[in-house]
Amino acid sequence: MLRAGLYAASFPYRWVVRTRNRRYDRGGAEIHQVAVPVVSVGNLTVGGTGKTPMVEWIARHLRAKGVRVAILSRGYGAEQGGLNDEALELELALPDVPHLQNPDRVASSAIAIEELATQLLLLDDGFQHRRLARDLDIVLLDASEPFGFDHVLPRGTLREPVDGLRRAGVVVLSRADMIGLDQREAIRRRALELSPQAAWCEVEHRAAALVDASGEASPIASLAGKSVAAFCGIGNPAGFRHTLDALGANVAAWREFPDHHNYTRGDVDAICTLARDSGAKLIVCTRKDLVKLRVAAIGGIPLRAIGVELRFLRGEDAMTGALRPIVERARSINSEMFASDEASPYVGEEVQRTDG
Repeated sequence: MLRAGLYAASFPYRWVVRTRNRRYDRGGAEIHQVAVPVVSVGNLTVGGTGKTPMVEWIARHLRAKGVRVAILSRGYGAEQGGLNDEALELELALPDVPHLQNPDRVASSAIAIEELATQLLLLDDGFQHRRLARDLDIVLLDASEPFGFDHVLPRGTLREPVDGLRRAGVVVLSRADMIGLDQREAIRRRALELSPQAAWCEVEHRAAALVDASGEASPIASLAGKSVAAFCGIGNPAGFRHTLDALGANVAAWREFPDHHNYTRGDVDAICTLARDSGAKLIVCTRKDLVKLRVAAIGGIPLRAIGVELRFLRGEDAMTGALRPIVERARSINSEMFASDEASPYVGEEVQRTDG
């Protein structure tokens, strides 16, 4: 009965999304062109697919190529006047890359170009934000449920019907290490049937270090065999739990919070009680959680985050190949604003815009 109700409720949502996409496809809705290249990282489904590690990888790649990049995001889940968890995490990882948060990414693109001398815009969670033209759509599929149960919300987890994948220039299977090779190949075949022109990549999220609130890192190997209390407020908690298990941690206590959760004093007290009652020697969370708490310990028990880095299992050359012409175009953009790194307002500045 519930399933039938959710199925019926998905029809209006599907109709609205299809109508909206059709307007963009047929020129009925304005798509804003900007003077610099735009790369979008997004997904088909709600929940976590690993966009933040991918955005970080691309930003590092672009900076290594000498490209001035700015990240644009909607700022979902941010408290009034603050940054959301993804922005805080990226700020910690990429202090020299500005991050502009505004639901109106056309407006924030103008700020990035005109005020920050940006040569390339990187859209975080931009696949469904079609008002801003882009040179490349990179779409992530999570290995645990890549096609959102084949239904749009609320029956499934798709933000739009799966045929929207045809707009992708690169399709990335994230957390590919969590499934077998046969499953990966089946997902690849279906994805490329939907988007024959797309490049295909497979990545894993590899634990690189244990990180404290100051950013100081310690060896990840120290987690093996250690009794820990773990918690997270992310879109895919199963991926975090998989990482802990793979590292050999003894998870004595576990607590999940909603994605983009803003922790309260009561939450911290509950985590403290959970850790003490379980006898845990360490409290472990994700970087998204740590940047919001910013404490060294909870109830005297050290708090650490698992620092994760993205590693390609397949298709890194395809990704860099898709980015190459965009990088070349970005580097060819000349302006007096780009005269020198020292004179630029870009370097080391974090920018937020919430006004529309």
